[in-house]
Amino acid sequence: MFKCQQMLLLAFFFITILHLFLRIITNVMLENKNESKTNISDLGEFGLIDHLTKNFKINQKSTVKGIGDDAAVLSTDSSKEIVVTTDLLVEGVHFDLSYMPLKHLGYKAVIVNLSDVYAMNAEASQITVSIGVSNRFPVEALEELYEGIHTAAKFYNIDVVGGDTTSSKKGLIISITAIGSVNKNEAVYRDTAKEDDLLVVSGDLGAAYLGLQVLEREKKVFEVNPQSQPDLDNYSYLIERQLKPEARKDISELLKKLEVKPTSMIDISDGLSSEILHICKQSKVGCNLYEDKIPLDQQVISTCEEFKLDSTTIALSGGEDYELLFTVSMGDFPKIKANPNLSIIGHITNEKEGVHLITRGNEKIPLIARGWNSLDSNQE
Repeated sequence: MFKCQQMLLLAFFFITILHLFLRIITNVMLENKNESKTNISDLGEFGLIDHLTKNFKINQKSTVKGIGDDAAVLSTDSSKEIVVTTDLLVEGVHFDLSYMPLKHLGYKAVIVNLSDVYAMNAEASQITVSIGVSNRFPVEALEELYEGIHTAAKFYNIDVVGGDTTSSKKGLIISITAIGSVNKNEAVYRDTAKEDDLLVVSGDLGAAYLGLQVLEREKKVFEVNPQSQPDLDNYSYLIERQLKPEARKDISELLKKLEVKPTSMIDISDGLSSEILHICKQSKVGCNLYEDKIPLDQQVISTCEEFKLDSTTIALSGGEDYELLFTVSMGDFPKIKANPNLSIIGHITNEKEGVHLITRGNEKIPLIARGWNSLDSNQE
């Protein structure tokens, strides 16, 4: 009888403890549910990077430039500094294989990284390639991807020196790290623009975004009528800029020949307005950008008319142009003013004056970033 009472008391004790434990767990879960959460898309890509890396401090003497530029810069004992940059491309977010050939994708994945190296006034020398791939891809598909990578490596005279391959449950993921070098004190950063500098851009803008719009339109037509044959002859330049962009290695070489060292530089991957704002924010300056000076290809202008789009908006917000945007001292104006590869599109002002677009009608409008946000799941 006594043993039975003991067992009942012991059971009651464990039930009481379990009940208290469950109440604690439930309260914790309810508290977590009631906590306000911040959507990643609210911060945007660069806001998220700033938020997550704000507590990282540079401790190594060899780290010349860390997070916050196109690439990191590492010092060595030699006369050179090492430049390192990484980009990640995810299927369904950065590319659509329904119209992106795998060979072009491999080529473009390399270009995206090399562009960051050249934006630091550096020379690229090696890359590593890592991929996550699902079982829907046969070996032949990966051979095609790597053929594009090989073509880019050969064209830009870089070595593929390593990487990794793993499985992916959803689609294709590509991560490439590019390594380069630059003479000490010759690297160009985003945070060194000065008041009265000229704002300069290479090439023309907006074509890559319009190429994407053309391809998306043809994809929808094909989904409705698989027998339809796309007529893309009028959009060849736009599609090439989207599927097979080039990194502007030639511009950094040109500037050296002209004996012009930019005071700041960045590549245009997220749209002209975003990149201008990056330079102005990090350099603590303002800027006036002149609408009538923005370089546009005739095919961009005509396609904007066809799609009923504003060409200036496309140039400002389209992205994936991979041109170089940089500032130069006013004294370098005679060296660049007549060069057909470069366009002077504005000038740097005092930070208090803000960042503005000067329209063709001479109206002054605050410049805002409206580039594509890859972290926004609601954005197409």
